[in-house]
Amino acid sequence: MTARSTTRGVVFVHSAPSALCPHIEWAVGGVLGSAVNPSWSPQPAQSGSYRSELSWTGQAGSAAAIASALRGWHHLRFEVTEEPTSSTEGSRYSYTPDLGVFHAVVGLHGDIMIPEDRLKAAVVKAALGETTLEVAIDKLLGKPWDDELETFRHAGEGAPVRWLHQVV
Repeated sequence: MTARSTTRGVVFVHSAPSALCPHIEWAVGGVLGSAVNPSWSPQPAQSGSYRSELSWTGQAGSAAAIASALRGWHHLRFEVTEEPTSSTEGSRYSYTPDLGVFHAVVGLHGDIMIPEDRLKAAVVKAALGETTLEVAIDKLLGKPWDDELETFRHAGEGAPVRWLHQVV
């Protein structure tokens, strides 16, 4: 039996209808093994929706479990991050109702790591005329999700903004 690494991350709920908020808390708490009670605030980008941010600590792989627990819920937009450990890469999951789930492996310095086979597949699709290489690479980097979520990432006047897609 191998011990799993402990890591930490953040769940960013960018927009959720009020009726869904307790279900989100229940789902995330179920994955983490303890109740969570995030602070909810109105989402200025979408009337009638709420946003929240929750830092978490748990076993490596928890971000995937959280994203799986939340995906597919209508009118929900979220991102889940997981920091790398000494034995695991980090990860980022983004979800929108229109685009579904985006997953990226994140290296030690915050860069998205794209597997070789996915790059080769993008080159082949571009060579066959199914897409352009620029569009394919943008998709591999999660640009469509970033474009859709950007408005929701801003909390409003005077609130801190977290840029998940920019490396400093």
